[in-house]
Amino acid sequence: MIKIGSHVSNNGLKMLIGSVEEALSYNANCLMVYLGAPQNTLRKPVEAQNGLAALELAKQNGISKEDIIVHAPYVVNLANPNPEKRAFSIDFLTKELIMVANLGLKYMVLHPGAHVGEGEKTGISYIIDGINQILSDPRTKDTVILLETMAGKGTELGRNFSEIANIMNNVEQTNRVKVCFDTCHVNDAGYDLVNNYEAVFNEFDEIVGLENIKVIHLNDSKNTVGAHKDRHENLGFGNLGFDTLIKVVYDERFKDIPKILETPYVGDFAPYKKEIEMIRNKEYNPNLKEELQ
Repeated sequence: MIKIGSHVSNNGLKMLIGSVEEALSYNANCLMVYLGAPQNTLRKPVEAQNGLAALELAKQNGISKEDIIVHAPYVVNLANPNPEKRAFSIDFLTKELIMVANLGLKYMVLHPGAHVGEGEKTGISYIIDGINQILSDPRTKDTVILLETMAGKGTELGRNFSEIANIMNNVEQTNRVKVCFDTCHVNDAGYDLVNNYEAVFNEFDEIVGLENIKVIHLNDSKNTVGAHKDRHENLGFGNLGFDTLIKVVYDERFKDIPKILETPYVGDFAPYKKEIEMIRNKEYNPNLKEELQ
């Protein structure tokens, strides 16, 4: 059975229990959550996250704890040239990964960082140093950081496979740094999945290794190949198209990997139940947006 889900909310009194309930309402069998708002670093204590009850609810409904993915917030930057801001990012991400461990979860997706004008070499060295510090804390034991493939807007790092590999190959605990492959970001970074599907994954395999992909963010893109803009679109409504994305979902090489939708809301409505239905039926619904409004 394919593993398909979406990002879900994590708030109110239910916290992670509500996250699992939301995923189940979409007929999902995996999910991705933030442990607080992605735009800030405010966090409730681990006891308030309702982790044990959430994991039990997930288990009862056939969702493995390894298929509950945590995403780090956007506002931290391990490549920041400002030493104080970089130190803050390292400290916060260490605490975030400790919480992941305490919740009994494994994977945390991380945007590698942006060099803010200092250049690729310096930025990547900061990221490597930051990850080394984070993973050296024994309280993060059994957790894994997933570097997300990025679109390359601004000074983002991780914008190509070589930068991802550079980070992975030079951290101290290489077994604890893997990859989150984002289809929209890869498209926007300049990799043509529509016309060169096998060539793109062959290149990834040669440089990074397909075995290192542990999560896929399944997103269409509003942009043409190489636009470096990072604008997600609903499945089938963008430049990647439904056929290409379905090819990713049902690729035998990725059958055991969670595929997470981060597609935009249609007005005030989450599209995930209908998009998951499209995926399971292998049938594009051109009326999806009208049906949600």
